[in-house]
Amino acid sequence: MSAAERKRSPRARKRKRGALLALPLTAVLAGVLLAALPGADDDREGGAACAPRKVDSWTPDGGATGEFARYGNDAARFDDWTGGDGTHSVRLPDGRLLWLFSDTFLGQVHGPPNLSGQPHAWRDATAPFVRNSAVVTDRSGALERTLAAPLLPDPAAGQWRWPVAAKVEPRSPGSAEKVVRVLIWTRATGTGPWIYGLPLATEVATLSLPDLRVEGVVKVSDQSAVTDPAERILYGTTAVHGAKYTYVFGGNDGKRSVRPASDAFVARVPHGRLAEPGAWRYWNGRAWGTGRPVPVLGDGAKKGVGSAYTVVRDNGTWVLFTMAAGTEGLSTITSYWACSPTGPWHGPTKGFAPPLPPDSEPRQSTAVYNPQAHPALSADDGRLLLSYDVNWLDPDPQVAQSHVNRNVSLYRPRFVRLRLGPAD
Repeated sequence: MSAAERKRSPRARKRKRGALLALPLTAVLAGVLLAALPGADDDREGGAACAPRKVDSWTPDGGATGEFARYGNDAARFDDWTGGDGTHSVRLPDGRLLWLFSDTFLGQVHGPPNLSGQPHAWRDATAPFVRNSAVVTDRSGALERTLAAPLLPDPAAGQWRWPVAAKVEPRSPGSAEKVVRVLIWTRATGTGPWIYGLPLATEVATLSLPDLRVEGVVKVSDQSAVTDPAERILYGTTAVHGAKYTYVFGGNDGKRSVRPASDAFVARVPHGRLAEPGAWRYWNGRAWGTGRPVPVLGDGAKKGVGSAYTVVRDNGTWVLFTMAAGTEGLSTITSYWACSPTGPWHGPTKGFAPPLPPDSEPRQSTAVYNPQAHPALSADDGRLLLSYDVNWLDPDPQVAQSHVNRNVSLYRPRFVRLRLGPAD
């Protein structure tokens, strides 16, 4: 219900005589109230038309998937990327693309065939492993080189940094000089449900242009004082450019058996100030502020997000892609839509199960996760490029690693092209 509708009394709606005369005044009042909502004009990008959206069709994109296979299998160097997850990208001002990855294998890929006779490329058990990396394309879009890895050093013993969304923005508001801001999830070694790390903080790194040198890292949201790790919120799974602000989405990454889905949160930051902790404002359910944020999506069961999800703008509609909550959570990608980053978010819409790499069956032993949109690589016909990561599921990390080493396509991004259409 809109703010204007809440202002109308039931008695006024029952009046018959004079209703038509009052309509113009009501319409004017509604417009004033909408404009007064916190951030409404910017959130809706000037009131652009918003309509329900869902995935209308999708097809695998063999070109993008194959380009990472080509680059990863190239044995010309021994210090470059051969596989990784946490796939994010950002277009640089000179036309290149910067691809950011979390856990990454370096080294050399062999085969096929390998010593066990499997028909796909493989890496040996001594392959170097780092917590993050960055790969750069040339201006034609071909993957060209891996920056010195890891790109981001560990903040302390037992802690590491996973880069997530990135954005090119002014070095400071109004500045003509551009830099790359990289959002970071800082984690620490954990046990039990936190085998992938305890969430600690959201950080922002500044990279110079055009040489992509890390100038510094700033902590913008320290979560270490939050007692329950399941309630710690990390931001940066996706960042969307608005008229005045960058909208940075995050999640609480809860790993509870009774809560199969995480909650989604959103913050906003003026352009040029992502690396300023004091410039961040968080949605608290009513307005943007500095207090404890509240979720914009998630009921802990059927509605919610995976720990990594992505959001794009489709004309006036915000569209969120995530792994489906509940039993489909590691196989099916679904979506939600909203007219504002703060919601209400509608859905989930009907999902789809993207294809797995060859020789990666059985399905129950693989995990599809981290869907990420790459708007800079949208097709001329408007279709959106979406990546997803694939991994082998096993409670023993050494067993899982042996599988991704024997079949390197298990730990590389794969891509589909999506066409959005009207939702019911």
